[in-house]
Amino acid sequence: MFSANAQQITSPDKNLVLNFELKDNGVPTYSLTYKKKDVIKTSKLGIETKDVPSFLNGFTITDTQKSTFDETWQPVWGEQKNIRNHYNELLVTLTQKAEKDRFIRIRFRLFNDGLGFRYEFPAQKNLNYFIIKEEHTQFALAGDHKAFWLPGDFDTQEYSTVTSNLSEVRGKMKAAVTPNVSQTTFSPTGLQTPLMMKSKDGLYINIHEAALVDYSCMSLNLDDKNFVLESFLTPDAIGDKGYMQAPTQTPWRTVIVSDKAGDILMSKLVYNLNEPTKFKDVSWIKPIKYVGVWWEMITGKSTWAYTDLENVQLGVTDYSKTKPNGKHGANTQHVKEYIDFAAKNGIDAVLVEGWNQGWEDWFGKTKDYVFDFVTPYPDFDVKELHRYAESKGVKIIMHHETSGSVRNYERHLDTAYKFMVENGYNAVKSGYVGQIIPRGEHHYGQWLVNHYLYAITKAADYKIMVNAHEAIRPTGLARTYPNLIGNEAARGTEYESFGGNNPDHTTILPFTRLIGGPMDYTPGIFQTRINAYNPDNNSFVHTTLTKQLALYVTMYSPLQMAADLPDTYNKFYDAFQFIKDVAVDWDESYVLEAEPGDYITIARKAKGKNEWFIGSVTDENARTAVVKFDYLPKGKTYVATVYADGKDASFDKNPQSYTIRKIKVTSKTVLKQAVAPGGGFAISVK
Repeated sequence: MFSANAQQITSPDKNLVLNFELKDNGVPTYSLTYKKKDVIKTSKLGIETKDVPSFLNGFTITDTQKSTFDETWQPVWGEQKNIRNHYNELLVTLTQKAEKDRFIRIRFRLFNDGLGFRYEFPAQKNLNYFIIKEEHTQFALAGDHKAFWLPGDFDTQEYSTVTSNLSEVRGKMKAAVTPNVSQTTFSPTGLQTPLMMKSKDGLYINIHEAALVDYSCMSLNLDDKNFVLESFLTPDAIGDKGYMQAPTQTPWRTVIVSDKAGDILMSKLVYNLNEPTKFKDVSWIKPIKYVGVWWEMITGKSTWAYTDLENVQLGVTDYSKTKPNGKHGANTQHVKEYIDFAAKNGIDAVLVEGWNQGWEDWFGKTKDYVFDFVTPYPDFDVKELHRYAESKGVKIIMHHETSGSVRNYERHLDTAYKFMVENGYNAVKSGYVGQIIPRGEHHYGQWLVNHYLYAITKAADYKIMVNAHEAIRPTGLARTYPNLIGNEAARGTEYESFGGNNPDHTTILPFTRLIGGPMDYTPGIFQTRINAYNPDNNSFVHTTLTKQLALYVTMYSPLQMAADLPDTYNKFYDAFQFIKDVAVDWDESYVLEAEPGDYITIARKAKGKNEWFIGSVTDENARTAVVKFDYLPKGKTYVATVYADGKDASFDKNPQSYTIRKIKVTSKTVLKQAVAPGGGFAISVK
């Protein structure tokens, strides 16, 4: 038997130290330091239950095990070909003697880039089913850190990031909660993860979770007097936060930390805490570049709906007898134009939204049976478009908008996936807009978490890749299920048509949302004035044209959209060349410069090719970027094509001013490149 109340492990490089200790009344606690600086001060651990005695106190340590693990694995797709998974582990068994020797385990893994830990509930005589009332995992911070935060919400992450000290969260919360179709905030100091922070003594700290399976999404509630964050789980329709059956475990709670901002961007800790892929055959999973009719719908140039009817019932309304509105984007001839453009420019696929019946009458309504996911509008010829796309070597990407009616989607899922296979679709963009049905459930609750994974695993049965929008933010599950090639779960490019994203938006997202997995951000907007497409929309894109190019490198995704219209790309065809050239899968990645909220410069080597691509983005402030090329093979000269802001460029006054020049570079070259306000640049090196 083991009875000592304190345990310690260090990271492999000795920079991080984890201490675990039982405090008075057997309360489990932990603390974390980095290079002798406090990252997490002594913080309580525990889970409060509803129907059995809680896992909060009364513990004794009855066993500890320490181990080391070191492997290198290769993702199916990713930012680098090889990922090292190296950690020291402490497994603590905690027994509650007063509860008939009931026991749990807490497993800590300490990497060079941070900490992961989770609660485990082994099979045992005195523990079977239990209901979680709340998880009380604390993260006691060392001070009033600068934070990059979103309002805590059970249904959306589509907010602009607020940059402030933690002490200012309460005062800024009301303005931060902007309207959304479905939203449920819970606290004047509630925050979402991934939460990025910077301490006054120069530590970059990121708190998130990994391997979220069969559990509720974790938000954080801030005690803004003591700067203690505590887990706050998403409830279900009756307020319960998790239904558990032993043996089981929670997701990992993660703390990534470094004194270099770029280390946060390059951390693979969240992926390393997920299981290896479940699929024996992954040959059907391929990164893709795509175009589609989406942006013209977002801007209001065309519509998803076929008619202007206000009362539609699927299976009852006869669309062949209704009057078309004349603006329906997903018609056969128009989609063929996108297929032609994709084929001409080496683009893999075309996304088609609004092809199926039901779009007229659902938005903002709580309506169960909106779509059947297989019945096209009269002007969309599924068979002919399959034939035409196949003849051009182009795939069509399916679109499934669930309208928040999850039970209806599950009702139709097998039929919908079979329909995809029969008609040549191997990827689907799914959407979860609106309030969830069953009523009272939330987008980020346990029930929905299980649904998203069900949709992904069911898709794999049909060799279909999934790009889920309005779903749960990723937690590294794409390692285990690599057909999850895209997610939204943040404020994307569409908001540039709804009033605009802040110029610093994409200098923050890689430090926050992208920590758990790639985002389908849909970059590539060249016509930055929305009224060029829709005279009634005076929004504008808050970037320069060449910053849009840079996003293909800085906003990593194996699924990248060239989101603008073909006619616009043809007007700026010299700049479009970068979108044609840029890779979507990588062997190596290097952060050249980074500061959250200010700027990011990243270089990447294309998968299996002797080609490099560099992207740099900045906030509203002009700057001069310093680009090194020391990752290039020594002794060789390369031609670099630089797509940069013009001298008079700015995101608000002159976004389409750009220059393209070619220079010769070697591993010794250092380039100083001016960046406009809200601007960026992109470089291809061959």
